[in-house]
Amino acid sequence: MTPLKMFITRVVLALENFRQWFNATLAFSVLNLLKLAPADPAIRFADQLARKIGPRTPRHKLMLYNLKRAYPEKTEREQEEIALDSWGNMGRLAAEYVFLDRLFDFDPTKTEPGRIEVVGTDTFLELRDNPRPFIVFTAHTGNFELLPVAGSAFGLDTTVLFRPPNNPYVAEKVFNFRKERMGNLVPSHAGSAFALARQLEKGGGVGVLVDQKFRKGLPTKFFGNDVLTNPLLAKLVRQFGCDVFPARCIRLPDNRYRLEIEPKVDIPRDALGNVDVQKTAQMLNDKVESWVREYPGQWLWYHDRWKIKAALKD
Repeated sequence: MTPLKMFITRVVLALENFRQWFNATLAFSVLNLLKLAPADPAIRFADQLARKIGPRTPRHKLMLYNLKRAYPEKTEREQEEIALDSWGNMGRLAAEYVFLDRLFDFDPTKTEPGRIEVVGTDTFLELRDNPRPFIVFTAHTGNFELLPVAGSAFGLDTTVLFRPPNNPYVAEKVFNFRKERMGNLVPSHAGSAFALARQLEKGGGVGVLVDQKFRKGLPTKFFGNDVLTNPLLAKLVRQFGCDVFPARCIRLPDNRYRLEIEPKVDIPRDALGNVDVQKTAQMLNDKVESWVREYPGQWLWYHDRWKIKAALKD
């Protein structure tokens, strides 16, 4: 590489680094300003702001295309309404980061309901009092960040797999914020499967999001369309024989939340009794789809779940 090319490369990298730093600084400055306000008006403001800004971003086109594939029977107006709800959900999610400590107020001894209600407390307590390997899976619905907070509050020994943001400055702050409130965290990368396996091997629990695109995943269906699904959960069950529990967060009126952990699921098996990895991956998609169909505006439709972003550029 010539000196000129080396210089140009350094300049490009420096500009990209500055762009990421600036974006992260701007984002966290806004969140810090929101933190000065009471939680309810700040969250509502973030909702309305996201509904105005979101449709003006390139991701809105992807979101509407996703909705058209998932709900071909709905009108364009109905799809647009779901998209706006989804943007509002994302705005709320961002604002709620700075209020997580105040939002989680669940107390089973209180007679008056707080912001958080929990369905399945017996399951949380049973897992805590009878330690064994288990997996809890969820999706990007409602404020999914509250689920590991709940697990930590119930005293569960759980390691949570998460995908760090692409911006390294955002990723560092988000990781430190999550670690203080959610217990053990494992960023998704080449060695993350081994970290989860070690947790299960010692009798602990694992929390995973299962509705993300995975380039080397198994061919499955989601809303009747082809997707690739990560086989990690099924492979961990095959190796450790652990119980698997679905869990989700549902937004309720007046900035309240319902956290649900459902009874353990029956893992599909083949004729020999072995875990059927393919059918298990499809089962996860079916469960997430049922959640999304119930509250479509609470899912993050801007994800490129069907791997179509490249096609939209053509």
